[in-house]
Amino acid sequence: MELQSDVREESTMEPQSDVVRESAPARPKRHRVLRRLAWGVGALGLIAVGAVGALLAPHYLGGVLPVPVATAPTPSPAEPQVPEPPAASTATAPAEVVLSPEAVARAGIKTAKVEVVDAQTAIQLPGTVMADAYREVKVVPIVGGIVTKVQVELGTTVKRGAPLATLFSPELAEAQTKYLSMQAMLVADHQKLQRTQQLVEIGATSRQELEDITAVHASHATEVEAARQRLLLLGLSRAHVEALKHPSQVVSDISVPAPIAGVITNRTANLGQVVSMGQELFVVTDLSQVWVIGDLYEQDFQTVHVGSDAAMTTPAYRALTLHGRVSYIDPRVDPQTRTAKIRVEVPNPQGQLRLGMYVTMAFTTRGGARLVVVPRAAVQTVGERQVVFLPAPDEEGKFVARTVQVGPAHGELVTMRSGVEPGETVVTEGSFFLRAEMLRNAPASS
Repeated sequence: MELQSDVREESTMEPQSDVVRESAPARPKRHRVLRRLAWGVGALGLIAVGAVGALLAPHYLGGVLPVPVATAPTPSPAEPQVPEPPAASTATAPAEVVLSPEAVARAGIKTAKVEVVDAQTAIQLPGTVMADAYREVKVVPIVGGIVTKVQVELGTTVKRGAPLATLFSPELAEAQTKYLSMQAMLVADHQKLQRTQQLVEIGATSRQELEDITAVHASHATEVEAARQRLLLLGLSRAHVEALKHPSQVVSDISVPAPIAGVITNRTANLGQVVSMGQELFVVTDLSQVWVIGDLYEQDFQTVHVGSDAAMTTPAYRALTLHGRVSYIDPRVDPQTRTAKIRVEVPNPQGQLRLGMYVTMAFTTRGGARLVVVPRAAVQTVGERQVVFLPAPDEEGKFVARTVQVGPAHGELVTMRSGVEPGETVVTEGSFFLRAEMLRNAPASS
């Protein structure tokens, strides 16, 4: 039994060992296949990540990829490097432009001398145009009545004596009637005086009665003259008053004339309006001369005074400059603004300045300093520097660009701080053409 069991055990053990021997070589082979697949998948993943990074890098880095930079070897102390001259030194070197006679004529080259002028102090103040108060008249009637006609509108230009409005005035008619009545009484008294004189001559009456009649006659004559003067004051002409002999000649309409020549700047009269004596109906303003009112600061009191000249400019007429003279400076200083009112009288014959316009007043005074100036057109800008072109004295058609330092501008002149001397000649018109030629030839010269 033991022998059989051993045989069985041997027979059962032998197949298992065979299986183990057979599976042992297959397992390492499977691991090698899996390992190769894993390496292949990893390589493909790295390739995909690199491709995606190459596509997204320009988007996030602004399209700029790092470029390898070659670093120069550090020089040894025994061989020091010589620094290169700065590029700016070559840029500021005088440049020359040579033109043919035809090019000079085509460019329209013109020159001017470098001049020396007195330094000027300019003060600019804002101002407002106002009417000359001494040339502005309010038109009022000298008798009350009802407005029956208005002959002018706002802005109408009138001459002196032109009718502005017509009034129906019962007061005027009453004054004429009273004048006729007194005139008739005067005629009667005159006749009575003549008869009394004749009676005194023949002794038919006393001299006392003659004296009484003479006094009454003189009193009536005075009253007639006063009534006649009143009619003249009410607007009737002298010829009309002299011709007033009958009640049928009495008129009730009175004309309101313009007292001066000017422009109607205000009107309050309307048809049917009842007006009284002294009521304002119109304002006539003579605009041939106006006032410009501004504020003068304390620090400018020594510069600007009564009689100083002033130049007026306005945005409405940019090419127009009017001149006036200071006629008044207020002796009082505003405690808040620390300024004093200034008044400038400006002739305005063409009527360019209108009431209420804003203008700029410029006061110019000469100082003791002297300035070197050139025309504004002579200065050209090249990069960060300013240059002027000077004709070369040794060669016709040759121009030299010289760097200058400019100062403040005064109108059409520019102050020169350095670079040119008084008496030298600079190019004014055509300097821009020379600048273009110099820049065009600069790369070739370098």
